[in-house]
Amino acid sequence: MPAVTIDVVFLHGAGTGAFDEDAALADSLARHLGSGFSVAFPRLPEDDPDDERWLDAIGAAIGAAIDAASEPVVLVGHSIGGYLLVKHLALRPSPRAVAAICLIAAPFPGADPAWTFDGFDLPDDLDRLLPADAPVLLCASEDDETVPFAHRARYAAAIPWATTRTTTGGHQLGDDLRVVAEGIRAALRA
Repeated sequence: MPAVTIDVVFLHGAGTGAFDEDAALADSLARHLGSGFSVAFPRLPEDDPDDERWLDAIGAAIGAAIDAASEPVVLVGHSIGGYLLVKHLALRPSPRAVAAICLIAAPFPGADPAWTFDGFDLPDDLDRLLPADAPVLLCASEDDETVPFAHRARYAAAIPWATTRTTTGGHQLGDDLRVVAEGIRAALRA
């Protein structure tokens, strides 16, 4: 019987160079997950501030992964990629199963003045709109100077069943996603 491979879709952050910068994170995740996992790293419109273009691109990436996979997929988003992943899942739910959702250093709308602006929002009933059977993992660095650590607490309050993991290494987690990989493996075992 052939071994089952779990497909993971890693969504990068926003801004000039975000795809290239987050490539080290995607590589680290693939390395720490090891055999039995395949990590896809699609290029999203990193310099485009239009949520709709991002949501369309995220939908296409998730759809392609689901269509190609034999098992439910794991969805991982870093920074704005995490925020828009959750927004996509809340506003454009997929009829197919998602194995797990992981947000890494994702900003939460209104969590502090630097992250409060028009159009940056999530539904108030976020917990009811996400796939109910998919475990959610929230990872953040205590020393993140881009997205303050307190944003993770706001996600945890909005998604009460989520599990949290704490690390260091700033916004890029020191390009080491060992803690994230361990969290994904634990979520899939639960």
